[in-house]
Amino acid sequence: MTALSGPAAALTPNVDGELYCEPTSKRIRAVLGGEVIVDSTNAALVWEHRYYPQYYVPKVDVAEDALIPSETVAERKPMGTTQWFTVKAGGREVVDGAWQHPEARPESLRSMVRFDWSTADAWFEEDVEVFVHPRSPYVRVDVLDSDRHVRIEIDGVTVANTHRAKLLFETGLPTRYYVPQLDVRLDLLTPTDSATSCPYKGTARYWTATINAQTHTDIVWGYDTPLAESVGVTGRMCFYNEKVDLFIDGEPES
Repeated sequence: MTALSGPAAALTPNVDGELYCEPTSKRIRAVLGGEVIVDSTNAALVWEHRYYPQYYVPKVDVAEDALIPSETVAERKPMGTTQWFTVKAGGREVVDGAWQHPEARPESLRSMVRFDWSTADAWFEEDVEVFVHPRSPYVRVDVLDSDRHVRIEIDGVTVANTHRAKLLFETGLPTRYYVPQLDVRLDLLTPTDSATSCPYKGTARYWTATINAQTHTDIVWGYDTPLAESVGVTGRMCFYNEKVDLFIDGEPES
């Protein structure tokens, strides 16, 4: 998740009980069971919390008969009464997979429906698939070449040493240093089955480091096929700054 910063920090939701939202001009579509259940050019991005938005779509832009009111009705702060729906399409059925807030603030959201992200098999902005959650217009990712000397230690052992790092700058997150595999002590690493996904970078795989008979689980990650914003880090390895000793041009990272 990526925290909002700078001017976007003012978009903190739930101020005076009203969520921050803004329209998006992107065409938003969702597919379930091979059928399009959402097709909207009038969606809104709604910050239910400060880290990233969710799509709200006009109910009229949801496929006919896709929404069946369920028996679930509850109060949900700060939105008031919430009506849940079972979502049906393509022979699939997701109980309580979508909901509506008829008392929402701002009032523009009252005629809109919010789907749980996992309800759909796939989400699209225009013709591009979006993964994990909607992308925030206030998040930027930059990948820059750098000849700065990057050295990484774990328990006093140098595990990476390079002048060929790629620096990834992502709004609200620490700078990440992606190192060529040839500049990493691969003999100290073991691949794991762990994986995480990011809408800006793609799906990462992980390695565990074993140093001085101590195991450091999933301390290294990398992207084999990153998304377009982050293609520069393809095939490289990154260590958690917070869990290693990181030296930049001979100085400990503060």
